[in-house]
Amino acid sequence: MPAEKALSVTQLNEYVKMLLDKNPVLAGVWVKGEVSNLSIQVSGHLFFSVKDEKSRVAAVMFRSDAAKLKFRPENGMKVLLKGRPSVFPRDGVYQIYVTALEPDGVGALYIAYEQLRKRLEQEGLFDERMKKPLPKIPTSVGVITSPTGAAVRDIINVTGRRFPYAGIVLFPSQVQGDGAEADLIEGIRCFNRLRNVDVIIIGRGGGSIEDLWAFNSEALAREIRRSQIPVISAVGHETDFTICDFAADRRAPTPSAGAELAVPDSAELKRKLGNVTARMQLLLSKELIRGRDRLKLLSQSRVLTDPAAYLRDRRMLLLSFSKDMEHGFSAAVSDKKNRYLRLSSVLEAVSPLKILAKGYSAVFGEDGKLIRSVGEIGIGDEVSFRMADGIAGAKITSVTEKAGRGEEK
Repeated sequence: MPAEKALSVTQLNEYVKMLLDKNPVLAGVWVKGEVSNLSIQVSGHLFFSVKDEKSRVAAVMFRSDAAKLKFRPENGMKVLLKGRPSVFPRDGVYQIYVTALEPDGVGALYIAYEQLRKRLEQEGLFDERMKKPLPKIPTSVGVITSPTGAAVRDIINVTGRRFPYAGIVLFPSQVQGDGAEADLIEGIRCFNRLRNVDVIIIGRGGGSIEDLWAFNSEALAREIRRSQIPVISAVGHETDFTICDFAADRRAPTPSAGAELAVPDSAELKRKLGNVTARMQLLLSKELIRGRDRLKLLSQSRVLTDPAAYLRDRRMLLLSFSKDMEHGFSAAVSDKKNRYLRLSSVLEAVSPLKILAKGYSAVFGEDGKLIRSVGEIGIGDEVSFRMADGIAGAKITSVTEKAGRGEEK
């Protein structure tokens, strides 16, 4: 082949791309296989491979299509994909440009539901310890549902039959299709802003997973957990479970059952109140009988039948106390007297008067001070002599002072 007729690599890749792109069979081909080498880009694009037992093919799903997925693809997941095989001319890479993707054998919505349930459960959003108790006797019940559906009629009928004293406040909402999720979330927020109800019932009748999908919203589940008012989820029939059921404070299998949870049975309340009233009357009657018996016993006591005897007893008791006090006082006085006599004897034994009685006397100067030495007086001084039986005055005419042993001066 002449060199001038040879194809360049780019021409070859472009030609193969043209063949694939113009093939009507491959324009929207469905392929099934197992996801591997999954890479989810920050931009939102998905890059992965699809393989079976013998082969694999590269695949890419751009953000505009990936955003429509109801579930999150995972490695090892069996899938059905719809796409267009083509070649990227720059690299010569053959791959499938995917426009639709769904699980093989299990619906995409079910996969999405299970993935969300497990993630929120691991996060602790369904923890029973976080859930609020329902009010015992609500005066107002908020209902978030379709105003034309059977659910609201069932709730009104059951509430009116069980507890007609509670008012019902309806927040009309779509319960399926576009806008349903936003309506349900706004209903929760509205009741929490107004605080005009004691409990909220959110629900609808049963249906397919597609019909109930608005109640599988992550945003709705988080709004329910943020609610300051207890929320009862009453979605579907007995076997239907939604994310809303797990997030709510209580789950009811049907809207009617939700109404039964929200309000008490007035007949049962009346019966309980009757039992309480009868119990209180019985207790009061017993208390009156005990009081009457005690009053009768007290009326027969001696203090009431013979008051004079009571006074006599108290008088005798008073006399006994007086005698005890008199005896105690006499004993105290006698003890003090004996102590006084003992102290007097001691003082008398050391008294200067006792010495004076033996013939001694004490000399005092004109100023009344005791004179202890001849050096304290002089000739002509007047002094007084204190003796045992009196005092005598004198005038000093001479003073003789001892100079030493045997000497006088």
